[in-house]
Amino acid sequence: MGIAVTRPTSLVMSALFVLAAPGAALAQEAVQADSAEQINVYGSPPADLTGLPEGPAIEGIISARSGGRMQVTGADETNTTVALSEGTEIRGRGGFLGMKRTPLAADALLNGLPVTVETVQWGGGLLASRIRLKDADLKTAAMIRSGTAQGFAEQSAATEALRGRMGDIDQYNVKRTTNVYFDTGKWQLSSAAASELCATVREAEATNNALLLVVGYTDSVGNEDYNQVLSERRAGRVVNYLQQQCRWAPYRMLTPTGMAEADPLADNETPEGRAQNRRVSVNILVSKAVDGLQ
Repeated sequence: MGIAVTRPTSLVMSALFVLAAPGAALAQEAVQADSAEQINVYGSPPADLTGLPEGPAIEGIISARSGGRMQVTGADETNTTVALSEGTEIRGRGGFLGMKRTPLAADALLNGLPVTVETVQWGGGLLASRIRLKDADLKTAAMIRSGTAQGFAEQSAATEALRGRMGDIDQYNVKRTTNVYFDTGKWQLSSAAASELCATVREAEATNNALLLVVGYTDSVGNEDYNQVLSERRAGRVVNYLQQQCRWAPYRMLTPTGMAEADPLADNETPEGRAQNRRVSVNILVSKAVDGLQ
């Protein structure tokens, strides 16, 4: 168990691309080609999507849910809002070589979940016809559900001011990094790790405008896919503890991520080195735009 005052910036840069950008409440609107008049579309999305014109395919992370709408944030931080209906097909993928297909209900669409969405055009907007996701991603998103915004209305001005525009590490000062460690193949927290996490929260609470970024890692034992899931589970367990037991506010948490074997602290060729690499890093960040402000 240990605390490092400074850390290589690569781990935070690697993690920032998965941040869920703040959303805003959007009505379904259309603008006629020959008029600037705004048209508000009312009514329930149809259950039968047959014959509706095809829309674009969207890939990204679910960044907000509100009733029958879902916001997806792409890698370029573009937000796209799509409607859901009884005709929207939702399926998970898992099992050997990803061949297993599992039908899912709409309540499986959790914030922070990577998805691929096929759409059709309806009512001047987009309606999801088919949504695909990975079962492993769904398990991780369920563990960190409390760490992401659950509706468009929750994106307050204060939250947006704290998070700022997420670009690269140059926009942040890393105040402190706390590492907690795990047994091989495990993601359960030890009592010492739990105490370390709450101590980190107390330090962050004493730091003006602080945010927490949680990144999970593994050693080199196991294949790449297994280690990716394991690192995400470790990050999810830490996020849950920080919020539920240490009372860290969810809106002051950047979206966690798993980095598997990336950025090892020590040599994976020795048992001692592998023990140091089986970790979750909790980074206290402050945006340079607000650092030093009361």
